[in-house]
Amino acid sequence: MANHFNFLSIILILAIIFIISLSNLDVIESSNGSLTIDLIHRDSPFSPLYNPSETSWQHWQKSFLRGINHVAADVLPDKGQYLVKFSIGTPPVEVHGILDAGSDLIWTQCAPCPGCYKQILPLFDPTKSSTYKDLPCQNKMCEELSPNPCSRSKNCQYGYGYGGAQYTKGNLATDTFTFGSLSLPNKVFGCGHNNSGTFDERGTGIVGLGLGSMSMITQLTSTYGFKFSYCLVPLSAPTVTSKLTIGNEAVVSGSGTVSTPLVVKPKDTFYYVTLQAMSVGNTRLPYDHALSPNGSKEGNLIIDTGVPPILIPTQFYNQMVVAVKGAISGQPLTNKGTQLCYSSNTKIDVTITAHFTGADVQLKPENTFVSTPDGSVCFAMNPDNNIAIFGNFAQMNFLIGYDLANKMLFFKPTDCTKPQ
Repeated sequence: MANHFNFLSIILILAIIFIISLSNLDVIESSNGSLTIDLIHRDSPFSPLYNPSETSWQHWQKSFLRGINHVAADVLPDKGQYLVKFSIGTPPVEVHGILDAGSDLIWTQCAPCPGCYKQILPLFDPTKSSTYKDLPCQNKMCEELSPNPCSRSKNCQYGYGYGGAQYTKGNLATDTFTFGSLSLPNKVFGCGHNNSGTFDERGTGIVGLGLGSMSMITQLTSTYGFKFSYCLVPLSAPTVTSKLTIGNEAVVSGSGTVSTPLVVKPKDTFYYVTLQAMSVGNTRLPYDHALSPNGSKEGNLIIDTGVPPILIPTQFYNQMVVAVKGAISGQPLTNKGTQLCYSSNTKIDVTITAHFTGADVQLKPENTFVSTPDGSVCFAMNPDNNIAIFGNFAQMNFLIGYDLANKMLFFKPTDCTKPQ
């Protein structure tokens, strides 16, 4: 009996260890050649950027302000909303990269770092990685950077700016990236020795998700297939992680799925779609492409995970506000300045639909209104004449798929807090 008990105890202990090990995986590699990576909202308890002393509204408010600042300074990647934890080098060194769909370069701060901003995690030291290699100046990746001066040792040195005074400078290199138990060798990244800007000390760098050859998406889809998808959980579900899937399984289909063409512009990082109109209830408001910051009829709106609100030209925004006011029974608050807000007892049941080419995406109030600490609710769209963006508020609880080979974007209404 004692031996039988010991045997069962060993089996139980091994089972517990196995379950715990599974719960700590950051990435799953399928037999069909796809990756599924956890995306952690920077304001969730799982995030190293999380501040437990802040209220839920402060998290929302900071997200909203980060989006506005992101646009005002062209690109502020440290203000991104979701991040991924992975490792670089052999042995692997943990980094916390902020995901930025508006840039391409993957980089982390590296020792020695005479011009680095303060970070909490130890600096990555390339001299301690047995798989680290500087890229030569003649490398194709190096030639894509401008300017691309060479070091005395003929290695590629880069300078990458994000608008304003934000930049990273260092050596373009390759090393092994590790996601959970999966190691991917010879991935290109920037080893930053001189970095400046309003970067958060809990982040070690940036992970570009754009269309350029150096981005995380491009480097991984070249191996796993030219598709990726994600399902962004709302901040109201802080204990659930979002998912980023790259490869053959990143297919969005089934009931409720709609699709619209991705407009790819030469030498452009962004993912563009074409907005034809927006409806507030049954009131359809055509989107005049002449109002678009880039003046384009096709590809007049950027889809981006790093900016929270929908940003639209002022003239069109004013039309939306008039229509929203007409659809809601109740008077807007007058103590909120120019922000359209209502009291807590106002029923917000207005339906807003984004009409893209071939795809009508119906948004729920959680996508278009934000609750405040005093109980009021505010319209989650902002006027901007410099850039037009379909932000991550509008994308929450949608499974969104990018088919890069066929240049198509898919939307499927989904409860992102549940397994897909």
